Amino acid sequence: MASAVTAQVQSNPTSAPQLQRGIVKMVLSGCAVIVRGQPRGGPPPERQINLSNIRAGALARRAIQGQPDTKDTPDEPWAFQAREFMRKKVIGKEVCFTVENKTPQGREYGMVYLGKDTSGENIAESLVAEGLATVRREGIRGNNPDQARLCDLEDQAKSSKKGLWSEGGGSHTIRDLKYTIENPRNFVDSLHQKPVNAIIEHVRDGCMVRALLLPDYYLVTVMLSGVKCPTFKREADGSETPEPFAAEAKFFTESRLLQRDVQIILESCPNQVILGTILHPNGNITELLLKEGFARCVDWSMAVYTQGAEKLRAAERSAKERKVRIWKDYVAPTANLDQKDRQFVAKVMQVVNADAIVVKLNSGEYKTIHLSSIRPPRLEGEEKNKDKDKRFRPLYDIPYMFEAREFLRKKLIGKKVNVTVDYIRAATGAMETGGVPAFPERTCATVTIGGINIAEALVSKGLATVIRYRQDDDQRSSHYDELLAAEARAIKNGKGLHSKKEVPIHRVADISGETQKAKQFLPFLQRAGRSEAVVEYVFSGSRLKLYMPKETCLITFLLAGIECPRGSRNMPGGMQVAEPYSEEAMLFTKELVLQREVEVEVESMDKAGNFIGWLHIEGVNLSVALVENALSKVHFTAERSSYYKSLVSVEETARQRKEKLWANYEEKPKEEVAQLPEEKERVAKYRSVYVTEITDGMHFYAQDVETGTKLENLMESMRGEIAAQPPVEGSFAPRRGDFCIAKFADGEWYRARIERVESPAKVHVFYIDYGNREILSSTRLAALPPAFSTRTLPPQATEYAFAFIQVPQDEDARADAVDSLVRDIQNTQCLLNVEYSGVVCPQVTLQFADSKDDVGLGLVKEGLVMVDVRKEKHLQKMVTEYLNGQESAKSARLNIWRYGDFRDDDADEFGYRR
Repeated sequence: MASAVTAQVQSNPTSAPQLQRGIVKMVLSGCAVIVRGQPRGGPPPERQINLSNIRAGALARRAIQGQPDTKDTPDEPWAFQAREFMRKKVIGKEVCFTVENKTPQGREYGMVYLGKDTSGENIAESLVAEGLATVRREGIRGNNPDQARLCDLEDQAKSSKKGLWSEGGGSHTIRDLKYTIENPRNFVDSLHQKPVNAIIEHVRDGCMVRALLLPDYYLVTVMLSGVKCPTFKREADGSETPEPFAAEAKFFTESRLLQRDVQIILESCPNQVILGTILHPNGNITELLLKEGFARCVDWSMAVYTQGAEKLRAAERSAKERKVRIWKDYVAPTANLDQKDRQFVAKVMQVVNADAIVVKLNSGEYKTIHLSSIRPPRLEGEEKNKDKDKRFRPLYDIPYMFEAREFLRKKLIGKKVNVTVDYIRAATGAMETGGVPAFPERTCATVTIGGINIAEALVSKGLATVIRYRQDDDQRSSHYDELLAAEARAIKNGKGLHSKKEVPIHRVADISGETQKAKQFLPFLQRAGRSEAVVEYVFSGSRLKLYMPKETCLITFLLAGIECPRGSRNMPGGMQVAEPYSEEAMLFTKELVLQREVEVEVESMDKAGNFIGWLHIEGVNLSVALVENALSKVHFTAERSSYYKSLVSVEETARQRKEKLWANYEEKPKEEVAQLPEEKERVAKYRSVYVTEITDGMHFYAQDVETGTKLENLMESMRGEIAAQPPVEGSFAPRRGDFCIAKFADGEWYRARIERVESPAKVHVFYIDYGNREILSSTRLAALPPAFSTRTLPPQATEYAFAFIQVPQDEDARADAVDSLVRDIQNTQCLLNVEYSGVVCPQVTLQFADSKDDVGLGLVKEGLVMVDVRKEKHLQKMVTEYLNGQESAKSARLNIWRYGDFRDDDADEFGYRR
């Protein structure tokens, strides 16, 4: 450093002393100062000037560590007062000085004057006049007026008994807190964070100083709360290597605080390190360091900062935006985002878990947003290894996860929120195979509603914790300090995760697909009428998973009365192709009911243990809403429901609009179905059909006898071509909805349609000319030759249902009726007349070809089915005949009437309703 000073200001001892200028950086003692030049691109050069011809008392010195020969030396009398006199007079001031002598060791002696020239106050004379320094008379020359004046001033001080020449006094003790106080934390706490007057004695680096506390003269080392400056790293050989901007940061603090009168707030003392804030009349050095890019905020000490953490964050943000000093290469976490992508309003559609939500943007796009800087509840330690064999359900098995999810669900679902993107976390943890990231890219943001920061509210209730970051990790919440403060409050008040009470346990029975359990629950849910539920998951437009709070169970729920397009599914044999508009139907249902509180009416259940019924949300029947939006069709099972009229009405409206499912709809020719409303009399136009298949639901498939010859010719030609060119086994890849040929159990090939692909060994097919279904291996399937496609000859099996008949809901009773039909009409020729249209297929009456007896009426008379009473006038004669047959069966107590009229009990659980 001395060489640098010499390069800047040359001193020639052989010529007259040259006047030089500088700024006093530090007062070493009453007769020595350090003067620095003006900074130019970094800390300036500096030099020590000792005052000529005078001597002030030496200040105390501590023994050098590691050198047992050295000892502590106390202040000499009036040494501290001399130092203080000099400090208050010249520190930080501009002075001019002359170098009169330079020793071989490099020490420089001269005169120092306040101001820019020698007309200013002579510091040495002022010290002698106050009795704070003695004159070195042994080297005085008689012809030097300056030296003679010093002698005169000393004589006057002696006669006035000033300072050194007074009687007694002039000594005091400075105590190093490190060596004199056993528990610095108690000392800091005793000050109650009140400002203490102090003098900064030494600046170790930009954010660590030695300060002399007044009036007790305790010497303490203080680290600035909330910030960290670049430091000087000590190497193995004892040398120090500065980090980038370490020297500049130190100079910044030195030039403003060194040996200045300040106030210090001692705020905390973790691990024997005293944290504090230094207040100077010209400003807060902590904020200034941040604003000028000499420091960065640190979380671990930010919590104790008493002047407002938001001020520090704002100062740091200012430096980052200007890219000054340590932030010269800074790139903001959201630098690549447009303003509209950085801050926007969106509607919350789903709460994924306790720290993520799915929102719908104004553009209609769905986006997953993670709450910045928080971590949801999770299992710790041994709990992770418990119950490995048990099916793990995070929402219910992780303590407080359900409470956190419910808090967000009730607060946010369906609401508009303000989203401010804080950072985007890149995908991490790539798997070894395929390069698939273990964690996909995450958009992390601060989400507010009504001015409330949702993450802060979650943390304050103890339902989430705050993530701790590395010092250089800038990807964090823009309200990180508020999150830390909220967590501190939650810990103090013992909220949620921080509570010492037993954790809440949620015993939720999942009876999805559990047929036996579902059967036990069914009567309770049926009798309950409308039950409250929360939609947990949407599988498709009409298939949902519900949480029933009162019953504390999870059920799979199917919407009654509608036929909704099926979505794609990943099957063992490959992906099952989605039906048209299945995705739109699922999105519609999700947007309307997902994670909302709804009411459900359970009517029945299917063989797989799924409940079937009606779902209502805010007065809207979801089945009706799907049909109204042309995303579902009415199913024939809705006919006996009180919602049937509504369903048919909205379906007709949707059909007329010809959109979505009805886009390609064409009305059937009028002659196919009798114009019932206009007819005065029932029209009987029986035609010959051949019954080929009867279903478990008492529908049947029949071929028109008139076109039978065409079918026989087609089958004969097709089999001839297949025999000539047999298909290659296993070459056909089945896909749902495709037409193909299938080898039946008799070894012959028939036309078929693929309904479902479970696996290559399990392909569900429907024989389009006969109406029967079968599960086959794909090796027994082949492509349908184009010459025999449905364009050449339409499917010959047409589905029908019996008119005027109510199919029993009881499985045994229905099975009896089906068995009777199979014996009587399957593979026989009958006469068929269409009576009225149904939702799924035409409703018909069927007569035996020989006796002309009504097959349906025979079932009624045998007590195998009930009558479905129709209101149309032209059908009343038939209805009356069927009702008379039913009364006859009841009187004879045949089959379903063997215990009398069960309908009087109004017992739905028996499977019957009026």
